[in-house]
Amino acid sequence: MDENLLPEWIRSLDENDLAFMKRFVLSSGSLKEVASQYNVTYPTVRLRLDRLIQKIQISDQGETEPYVALIKRLAIDDKLDFETAKLLIGEYRKMKGSP
Repeated sequence: MDENLLPEWIRSLDENDLAFMKRFVLSSGSLKEVASQYNVTYPTVRLRLDRLIQKIQISDQGETEPYVALIKRLAIDDKLDFETAKLLIGEYRKMKGSP
């Protein structure tokens, strides 16, 4: 399948996100079953699903600034804390002269 035919929100996900989605669907949406498959706790799987939802929402919001989208993804993945992400995005927008 041509990758360009896939929706942007799917193309924005990494391999781990797609593998998680596949397991989730094949488990009929049972977070308990997915937790068992990954050998982790239910809250761990719930957090993973919440982060995946946030990534999809960012993509759906159509962030036009690649830098801002990157900062948001890093914050969702806990590679950057939320306050630092807000600061970086705010400073970037000030420099660009946008709201």
